[in-house]
Amino acid sequence: MPPIKRYATQKPKDLKGTVGRILSYLKPHTGKMIVVFFCILLQVGCNIMATATLTPLLNGLSATAGADIKLTGIPELDKLALSGVVEDKIQYLVTLVIAVACVYLVSLLVNYILNRILITVSTSTIKRMRNELFAHMQKLPIKVFDTNTHGELMSRYTNDLDLLNDFVARCIPQVFSSALTIIGVFTAMIVLSWKLTLVMVVMLVLMAFIVKFIGGKSKTNFVKQQAAVGKLNGYIEELVEGQKVVKVFNHEHKAIEEFDQINSEWQKVAGRANAYANIMGPIMNNMSHFFYAGLAVLGAIIAINSDSPLAYVGIVATFLMYIRNITMPIQQISQQVNMLFMAVAGGERVFALLDTPAEVDDGYVTLVYANIAEDGTITESETRTGHWAWKHPHGDGTITYTELKGDVRFEDVTFGYEEDKTVLHNVSLYAKPGQKIAFVGSTGAGKTTITNLINRFYDVPDGKIRYDGININKIKKADLRRSLGMVLQDTHLFTGTVMDNIRYGRLDATDEECIAAAKSANAHNFIKHLPDGYNTLITRDGENLSQGQRQLIAIARAAVADPPVLILDEATSSIDTRTEWLIERGMDALMEGRTTFVIAHRLSTVRNSNAIMVLEKGEIIERGDHDDLIAQKGKYYQLYTGMFELS
Repeated sequence: MPPIKRYATQKPKDLKGTVGRILSYLKPHTGKMIVVFFCILLQVGCNIMATATLTPLLNGLSATAGADIKLTGIPELDKLALSGVVEDKIQYLVTLVIAVACVYLVSLLVNYILNRILITVSTSTIKRMRNELFAHMQKLPIKVFDTNTHGELMSRYTNDLDLLNDFVARCIPQVFSSALTIIGVFTAMIVLSWKLTLVMVVMLVLMAFIVKFIGGKSKTNFVKQQAAVGKLNGYIEELVEGQKVVKVFNHEHKAIEEFDQINSEWQKVAGRANAYANIMGPIMNNMSHFFYAGLAVLGAIIAINSDSPLAYVGIVATFLMYIRNITMPIQQISQQVNMLFMAVAGGERVFALLDTPAEVDDGYVTLVYANIAEDGTITESETRTGHWAWKHPHGDGTITYTELKGDVRFEDVTFGYEEDKTVLHNVSLYAKPGQKIAFVGSTGAGKTTITNLINRFYDVPDGKIRYDGININKIKKADLRRSLGMVLQDTHLFTGTVMDNIRYGRLDATDEECIAAAKSANAHNFIKHLPDGYNTLITRDGENLSQGQRQLIAIARAAVADPPVLILDEATSSIDTRTEWLIERGMDALMEGRTTFVIAHRLSTVRNSNAIMVLEKGEIIERGDHDDLIAQKGKYYQLYTGMFELS
């Protein structure tokens, strides 16, 4: 499976589809969104109504001064206003002012309710998306993490989801509000003066062309910007984790050069994206000023040439206010277009991860606790018994149980991480229950690949791997991995106490069981001398512990899981000779009765193995116990005597 596409040089594949998919996450909040749209409608109506009162206010002031003119321009209302229904013109104006104040008060209240609802909807929506993203990530195959940097994956949770949050909380309501405002104001302008409105239409058409042109230019660059951010985050995360290596090899200057190059790439695409985005506002603003001045002059000309010039004072003033009201939402829509493209860019990256196929698991054999009678009869148990069995359902409805003994066999296994690059060539081997099998060989010989296949991190295309006689492809991955304990060369400790990290091996383990596991790994003594013992807090992957101490905790974590099969991938590589000697007894006790696979560069750790496999270029070139291989005087003999070193 290829790495997740970064869209570094691509336009959004499906703008409409991505927006529709984002909106689908709002379905659980349909009721709240209806309230939101109703509030927006009410708010827009209040703003238009408040502006509309400008005409009667201005005309009313003129009428109060004695001018016999229209108040509103609408004969029926003017007749009511001047026929005695409202006898006191001053009182009439006061009533209008109070009405306007009430309208603005309602608008303020509606705006408060609107924002509260939007905050709730946007945060809960992003929470749901983040939960889905994280849950799906747990189901992805290891190859996804091998082919994508951690920073790029993390950017989905931060930058991209933040953009989607802005889209839900700001972009959607702003576009809806602006569209309603444009429609409402345009209608009011036609009522006031169709001549001035006709000129306004020309302005709107010209603005629309500009928005379309600049928006098209900015769309592609915002997609590239998001991809560049992900790449930048990935590089920073990688360098922060490897800072010690950078300093040891004096790689600071080279790292700065590489970072500057990646940062420059971001600057280039971000500069273009924001240049188009930022130029939109000034262009639209200057155009609105130009048309505002032109319409003011045109309105004055119409007023002068009309039969009642003073009657046009309120109309022109109100119309000019409407121009302000209609150009602002046009500018806002143009800005939201940029946000839309950014959200689509982020959305496509999020959905690309969500759409990455989950790890396929077609297994149906499960692992259960078992009671084993003296005659060998196996029955399933709901509680931990110290024995396990494979529960194998058959097509005829019957169920058979096979005791988990730890018999692992490779039968002509050929495998490659990529189709054109084979890592293992026809590998066949067996590990009988309780045996310790060691793998020795140069880096890239295929040692770790064998352990990856046992865990089904990758499936075998050619050949078979059998576990207690069962093809592991038939075993559910979770159950298979539950039967395996693994200690890696690169340990990883989680934020929490020492006890929490040991218990990670088996979450239902008691404190006593965790302490016993620590003792078996000879970690108990150093843990007791920590500031808070087993309650000492571990942070930042155990930076407050030595590498050897971290490895001992990882071994204790495997011990508390009490698995039938152990995989030790360079488990003692980070432990000094004295510490290694201390844990050997604990490791021997841990491995007793368990099938164990050991990968080691330090050959002293594999001398007591039942069988040692020497791998070279994906093939087993020698096999046997220590004495047999020494007697053969082959590659292992050369390695052990120092005649040849592992690379």
